[in-house]
Amino acid sequence: MGRGRAMDNVFVERSRRPLKQEGFYLNGYERVRDFHSGLRKYRDFYNDERLQASLNYRTPREVYFSDREGPMAV
Repeated sequence: MGRGRAMDNVFVERSRRPLKQEGFYLNGYERVRDFHSGLRKYRDFYNDERLQASLNYRTPREVYFSDREGPMAV
């Protein structure tokens, strides 16, 4: 990955799409403070509650911590 490569932006834009569509456009924040608060709430919702089809209808937190609870977990 380097500067000016078209593929660099694909991954960033794909990861931001739900944030923009579900967290930002639907709320229309008027103050920066409200935006930051909403961003934190959406981040928690996305990681803890929003089921992801690509993750077999689990949350990112479930997938992350289930991967860490293998036979080598301490």
